[in-house]
Amino acid sequence: MLKPAVSPTVQPNRWIRIRKKVWKSRYMYLFVLPGLLYFLIYKYLPLLGSVIAFKDYSVFRGFQNSPWVGLKHFERIFDNPEVVQVLVNTLVLSFLQIAFAFPAPILLALMLNEVRLEWVKRIIQSVVYLPHFLSWVVVVGVVTIFLRGEGLVNNLLGLWFGIESIPFLQMPGLFKPLLVLEVIWKETGWSTIIFLAALAGVNPELYEAAVADGAGRLRRIWHITLPAIRSTVVILLILRLGSVLDNGFEQVFLMLNPYVMDVGNVLDTYVYYKGIEQSDFSFATAVGLFKSVVGLILVIAANRLAKKFGEDGIY
Repeated sequence: MLKPAVSPTVQPNRWIRIRKKVWKSRYMYLFVLPGLLYFLIYKYLPLLGSVIAFKDYSVFRGFQNSPWVGLKHFERIFDNPEVVQVLVNTLVLSFLQIAFAFPAPILLALMLNEVRLEWVKRIIQSVVYLPHFLSWVVVVGVVTIFLRGEGLVNNLLGLWFGIESIPFLQMPGLFKPLLVLEVIWKETGWSTIIFLAALAGVNPELYEAAVADGAGRLRRIWHITLPAIRSTVVILLILRLGSVLDNGFEQVFLMLNPYVMDVGNVLDTYVYYKGIEQSDFSFATAVGLFKSVVGLILVIAANRLAKKFGEDGIY
């Protein structure tokens, strides 16, 4: 039997319901509005300029009158041996940071979690948080003062061991290790906040039961503490893979010099030299889009892999 048609006037208007919900939560939306405007103005609107990656952009011709060249600038990324070397430098530095700088806050959070005196724990946390608030200009400046030819380290080596001045900052083999050590020193303390927050939710009764069963400190860390932060580690690792081609322009740029340019020039600095100094805006934009696409692919792949292993992932 056919049901009688419902009059449109009887059906509640969908848009009216939405407006009522928005008006009811208007103050919450006002709190969110500054963040939305920030992303809209500084993240999404600039994407419209990415069209110059497919053009031979000229400042005098403008966006509309510059000729289309298709994927010409993307082909240059792989045809130019210099770009390939820069890409290798970027990947090596990124994976060094993932291998050494990423686990550092996890280890620090595990050690802080084992400190039983709260006042000692708070003092340590305050001390290790402080470097995060220093700019890279200050951090690199301090490193330069210590490691330059007439710096403190060379003066001590000469005074104690009679060793001649060592050009630490001009040695290509030390460039990447120095960058990773700087990241560890500056960001490890701040990054522990997330892991300590995850550990704060662990039921203390689990530790008490493990102690009653005779489990030692390492056993408790392995079977209770690490599983408690596993999902957090997976999510942060997925997000870190999304920026695998982003090494941080400021730090690398400040550490670069002619002696280490072959091993230290990464995509961020290469884009600066090409786009700003040489005015090759189209190629610089193509490199930026390439970085974004690679990061997106890595995030999607890592998220699917995490879900196959039973983790929640980021979406």
